[in-house]
Amino acid sequence: MPFNVWVLVAAQALAMCTAPFIVFIGSIQGRLLAPAPEYATLPVGLVVVGTVLAIKPATWLMERLGRKKVMLLGTCMGMLAGCLGAFAAWLSFFPLLCMAAVVGGTGLAVVHQYRFAAMESVPDHMAGSAAARVLLGGLVAAWLGPEIATMGNGAEAGHPFLTNWLGLAGVQFVALVILAVGYRGQAERVREAHAGGGRPWREILANPLVWVAISAAAIGYAVMSFVMTATPLSMTEMAGHNLDDAKRVIQLHIMAMYLPSLISGWLTRVIGIPVMMAAGLFAYLACIVLAASGVSFHHYLSALVLLGIGWNFLFVGGTTLLPRGYTDAERFRVQGLNDVCVFGSQATAALSAGVILSWFGWSVLVIIAVPFLIIHAGLMIFWLTRGDTKVRESV
Repeated sequence: MPFNVWVLVAAQALAMCTAPFIVFIGSIQGRLLAPAPEYATLPVGLVVVGTVLAIKPATWLMERLGRKKVMLLGTCMGMLAGCLGAFAAWLSFFPLLCMAAVVGGTGLAVVHQYRFAAMESVPDHMAGSAAARVLLGGLVAAWLGPEIATMGNGAEAGHPFLTNWLGLAGVQFVALVILAVGYRGQAERVREAHAGGGRPWREILANPLVWVAISAAAIGYAVMSFVMTATPLSMTEMAGHNLDDAKRVIQLHIMAMYLPSLISGWLTRVIGIPVMMAAGLFAYLACIVLAASGVSFHHYLSALVLLGIGWNFLFVGGTTLLPRGYTDAERFRVQGLNDVCVFGSQATAALSAGVILSWFGWSVLVIIAVPFLIIHAGLMIFWLTRGDTKVRESV
């Protein structure tokens, strides 16, 4: 793999820490500061809201300024989120915690573009492997994010989680240095195209391949976020597990999200994207069955590991498929639309998770995900039965 890809792997490992960090402590700190239990998971949901709001500006800026400058700006937003979170902990002020989550989400919107930067640094046939390799950086984030969230005295301190947020800001600074020193924008194989180039939207969206690619990533992310957001609160507040057990489940879940990236890029070439997506749907279904059948530590752990594997297969499959539905001139437009759909769905799922968990409980929450799996299966069947079973190598 080119050096750019490895730089992005390292930067992803650090910059992505914002996501598991806030997923782990967002609902717990939110429970301490929120005016009502129903708002406990609001910071976790607002991370995704920040991501959705920043996607279009981020892709617009990347199209005009190049990817590197915007990636550096993204790490600066991550540092700002850490500082705001520390102030929120110092002042015990819930709205400021929510603001930190939104700002952290804007930084993550840029991090999620790393995979496209990696794909543009390699030949077409290596695109899936490059995207999967960058996602491997999430393995480090899976361990490091929750570790930062639990270092020091945590919830027992006089100002709960203050040092934890400062630790997050420090990690984001290291990511900034890695990108500033190591990333080379000129190594991207495809140069920035002019704004508004390519076909009209009606023609692009007439291709069912594009809808399947977007659906795989959007539904995969929404279901994963819906279940994951509720897990720490369900374990600690409802099932009686301790904080260390919840941390271990979240860490192993996020590792399961990214560890399959060792082979998922290869799988897209060997077994094909449709089969890999189908495997992701079956992993999600098994997760739901396990999660609904009990609340022991092993029920949570097994379900969340399967949830991570299913997410990886759907997300890598959708990411690899998407570039085959647009031309070089259309890439920023379609990538922006894809991520708006992905993280808009994730935001809706994360914001609703706390309310549904509080009102209906854990078992009902996980069963609600089933209709969305059926929707994606239906889109895949429509795409494949249209005769487009052979995926194009390029557009």
